[in-house]
Amino acid sequence: MSDALFDHRQVGRAFSRAATHYDEAASLQREVADRLAESLPYYEDKALGGRTPGVVLDVGCGTGYLTAQLQQRWPKAQVIGLDLAPGMLQAAQARLSKKRGLFDFARRPQLLRADALALPLAAGSVDVLTSSLCLQWIEDLPGVFAEFRRVLRPDGLLLVSTFGLQTLMELREAFAQADDAPHVSPFVDIARFGDALIAAGFRDPVLDRDLFRLSQPDLPSIMRELRTLGATNAMHDRRRALTGRARFARAAQAYDAMRRDDGTLPVTWEVVYAQAWGPQPGAPIRRGGVEEVHVPVAGIPIRRRG
Repeated sequence: MSDALFDHRQVGRAFSRAATHYDEAASLQREVADRLAESLPYYEDKALGGRTPGVVLDVGCGTGYLTAQLQQRWPKAQVIGLDLAPGMLQAAQARLSKKRGLFDFARRPQLLRADALALPLAAGSVDVLTSSLCLQWIEDLPGVFAEFRRVLRPDGLLLVSTFGLQTLMELREAFAQADDAPHVSPFVDIARFGDALIAAGFRDPVLDRDLFRLSQPDLPSIMRELRTLGATNAMHDRRRALTGRARFARAAQAYDAMRRDDGTLPVTWEVVYAQAWGPQPGAPIRRGGVEEVHVPVAGIPIRRRG
């Protein structure tokens, strides 16, 4: 058994398989990317001092939805979209090719295949770093934030989102009544997410979250949507065989007990957003509880959608 929580090869394979039809089911993902993009005008003046960024990095770019928006906002910048899944990069290339007329020819987005824990960029080379709904697939938050800090220049802008602890809580509860195997990935607590940012040395982090309360008619519909999104179980400890009919029936029965008055099944998605600034050279990375700061969940505003 591996000590790692996720099988990153499985993550890459699942998203590559899903790339062709991903956008058909990714309305929530586009909404979250739009909300990140809406934050740029407010934060860019403080982060960039009115200057146009030279290099903008989109980590976990998927099919390039946010990457395209970044290039449209800063047509003279070198925008780089990075993803682990080759299928997603192919889909991103197709999207960006269709939008070719919107971009300065010399600065069309560059797409790279790489791991977020080993970014192929020089230290201090990135002015703006975004990552929308990618970090939930990386269990090593201190490692990925250390890598983000390495490539981000001092006073550069970090703008990220990830799925929070309450995501798919109904699905997790239903399958927990079917067997003891993990069927739903664990998601990060917002306080731990904030602590990891501060521990990595980022300045003035601001956290926010949304709760999206969506619905589906039945459990098979939920599972189909997750497969279309590539959001399959990629944990090392996942059950390797298909979930049997009896287990699936028990999970469906448990989920059915949660039906709303309108007959639909609830599907909760919690999204955590964070903005922060790159620290000055030599700023300490906090370890072992030194200068540890906790983010009080009760003080974080929750916007409810859907």
